[in-house]
Amino acid sequence: MDLIKWKPTELFDPIAEFDRIREEFDRLFGMEPMITGLFDRVKSPAIDLVENDDSFVVTCDLPGVDLKDLEVSIANNVLTIKGEKKDTREVKDAKVYRQESWFGSFQRTLSLPNSVDQEKIEAVMKDGVLKVTLPKKEEVKPKQIAVRVS
Repeated sequence: MDLIKWKPTELFDPIAEFDRIREEFDRLFGMEPMITGLFDRVKSPAIDLVENDDSFVVTCDLPGVDLKDLEVSIANNVLTIKGEKKDTREVKDAKVYRQESWFGSFQRTLSLPNSVDQEKIEAVMKDGVLKVTLPKKEEVKPKQIAVRVS
């Protein structure tokens, strides 16, 4: 019996459904998935980007990546996260039936708006998740204006 990966969706998205069917055909015929971006790789960590009132927060799933093998940099409003996840498993004499874990070097890049205050950026790694906080400049943060009754 084969298990099929379940992908929850809130609303039916026909484009996402075509992508799912293409992924299933690729898996069925043992083909590598298509690469969609310049720096995207077939196997690379997932990234989430969320905007708050006062900052942008980037989270990157990096289980098994050592801090010494990770580099986070920003230049010309481009955030770059690169590193290497080393294969530490012992499967020399074993037969691998399925491998969904990825190993090797990776690089992810994100273009950032000009509103990011590059002097106050913080990066923290905890429990295999990298969290990069990109504060907004003071002049672009929303401000409350008090309304007086006259």
